[in-house]
Amino acid sequence: MDKWLESCLPALLKPLHGERVLDIGCGDGGHLLLLQKLGLDLWGIDASSYMIHRARERLGHRCALRTARAEDLPFEDNSFDLAVMINTLEFLDDPLPALREAGRVARRAVFVGAMNSISWQGLSRGAMNFFNQNPLSRARFFTLWGLKLCMRNALGDVPLVWKSSQGVPRIVERACRVIPWVSPGPSLPFGAHIGLAATVVYRVKTNNLGLKIRVRSQRGSVPEGVAMGKYRGVGGVSRREGSLSV
Repeated sequence: MDKWLESCLPALLKPLHGERVLDIGCGDGGHLLLLQKLGLDLWGIDASSYMIHRARERLGHRCALRTARAEDLPFEDNSFDLAVMINTLEFLDDPLPALREAGRVARRAVFVGAMNSISWQGLSRGAMNFFNQNPLSRARFFTLWGLKLCMRNALGDVPLVWKSSQGVPRIVERACRVIPWVSPGPSLPFGAHIGLAATVVYRVKTNNLGLKIRVRSQRGSVPEGVAMGKYRGVGGVSRREGSLSV
């Protein structure tokens, strides 16, 4: 998956050098190393303090790391340019709160990388997990359409772009590499991994206007402040804030 992400992330996110990116569910920092190659300002969170410790050992001071939950990110709105979640949604009870939080802190785009439930690898992995219990047996795999539905339920009707790894069995993919005139075909929604990127769309924009009255001093509560006192002697003007002309 890491090899596929090296081409998928730049193609879908089109990152700019120096942009701030938050890896939600960063684990031991493996995907942060991929993001570092893109020249991004790295931040990562994970619910496991042990994983954060492992990531700090790998990355040192090249990344700001914090222990936090994907459903409750300890950052202000629009703190980052990009937010990525790679193999994170599969292990959450409910993906929607995490996606909403990712959209809240990301200014430009949100990327999700997940394992595909209807791929050849996903189907065979599901059969193996039925007989052999392991951490992936508790994971929730997604389809492309399921990911799109989750993204739109969380972020609204936003523009979406996607890519998939090759949707053929590995033995066929290897044969395609050996035979130069055989191609495994274009990106189809049946690959082992799916990458989905959403462009954050702002429907409301505010324009904050500064107060034009010069404040010389301030005493008492706001309604009794200097701004109100300046209008006390003006006839017909109420002392309520709502009566001030803007």
